[in-house]
Amino acid sequence: MFHENLLLTNATGKRLYERYAKELPIIDYHCHLLPREIYENREFEDIGEMWLAHDHYKWRAMRCFGIPEKYITGDASYYEKYLKFAEIFPELIGNPIYIWCALELKRYFGIEEPLNRENAEEIYRKTKARIAERHITPRYCMKVSKVELVCTTDDPADALEYHRKLRAEGADGIRILPAFRPDKAFYAEKSGFADYRTALSKAAGLPVESFRDMMDALEKRLLVFRELGSTISDNGIEDFTWRECGDDEAERIFGKAVAGEPLERTEIDGYRSAFLLEMGRMYRRNGFVMQLHIGTYQGANKSREAKIGAACGFDCTDDSTFVKSVGELLNRLTTEEALPKTILYPLNAGQMENFAVLAAGFCEGPERGKVQLGAPWWFNDQVYGIKRQFEAAANLYPIALSVGMLTDSRSFLSYPRHELYRRVLCNYFGELVERGEYFSEEEELADVIRKICHDNAKQYFGL
Repeated sequence: MFHENLLLTNATGKRLYERYAKELPIIDYHCHLLPREIYENREFEDIGEMWLAHDHYKWRAMRCFGIPEKYITGDASYYEKYLKFAEIFPELIGNPIYIWCALELKRYFGIEEPLNRENAEEIYRKTKARIAERHITPRYCMKVSKVELVCTTDDPADALEYHRKLRAEGADGIRILPAFRPDKAFYAEKSGFADYRTALSKAAGLPVESFRDMMDALEKRLLVFRELGSTISDNGIEDFTWRECGDDEAERIFGKAVAGEPLERTEIDGYRSAFLLEMGRMYRRNGFVMQLHIGTYQGANKSREAKIGAACGFDCTDDSTFVKSVGELLNRLTTEEALPKTILYPLNAGQMENFAVLAAGFCEGPERGKVQLGAPWWFNDQVYGIKRQFEAAANLYPIALSVGMLTDSRSFLSYPRHELYRRVLCNYFGELVERGEYFSEEEELADVIRKICHDNAKQYFGL
């Protein structure tokens, strides 16, 4: 049965969690929820939809057990997909999916028994009845989880239609903001770049015939995001090698990409360097935080991705982006006094400590934690990854300055990930106290916990 002492293995940690972390509201400043679904606020069909409509974590696990794709992303009903998932659930020992699902069943449906093949039908009926009884919708999940603010991930060319509607009509007291994600402009070598230039031009109402035009169009759209209350950008970086690239060369590479000509590796590196440098300047001018998500290996299983689709569980971790390249970017921006607040998210856990040291090297007043190591995200957002970051990176960068956890999720049931983070955090602090490694007053430690779990994010992002 589910136990409320989950991950709280010492008395001090349990007290810290119960008194200071448990009831704090959630600021989820990076996720992939769809604004349309938040606005429409439709009642969910069943637990199968809530668990399996968008969750590539579960899809990957189901493939590992040999479940046919029909029951993963195929045309089987959500009920059928749920039953297939239930069959493998007891075998997910040690996997974060097991704990996430247990928390979700408990928090949203009051179910404490572990899912298995035998009780799958009963749990399905209970959850379906609860959905109908309580009209469980996206906003219901947010309210139950005490969500204060959510930032979705939005392309500069997006119309932001549903964000405007949410701003005008409200979302049951929850702030929903867009985060600026210019990845399609960053990957000039990818197919569709020329078409994206056209879409961006239309959205900005500006001609985009050059690299400089594109930057002007991006900035015009950034200002629209700011008008809607946003101060946050997301920049996905599969791999990045710094290379000096002047204005003339950037224009030449842009023209070549628009014409559909293949780019050489040195041209890709030069373009990406010029792009990130310009975006950093732009973020600083307009008061945006620059978030760099570093080290993804998109679509490793290319044949399956081509057949099933992107963001379906075929992405991996990579180590091709060197700390030095990111350091060169930060150094150039610092030299120009144009470095914005920046959060670094290395996906490769082996680089976590190195990026923590890099971040500390670019901190300066008056901001607290101007450049910082981000939350353990994607493949690292589980108990082991969170604890590893606390125990390793905290030795190199003050953990008290952290802006806390995020979901990075497409699921409205994902908010217990914040609870998991808070439990691990308080247990870690409890261990330090009980080993005699922290002996300041408890109220001072309580203040640190409140800041990490809530206050730092609100202050850092200007929310």
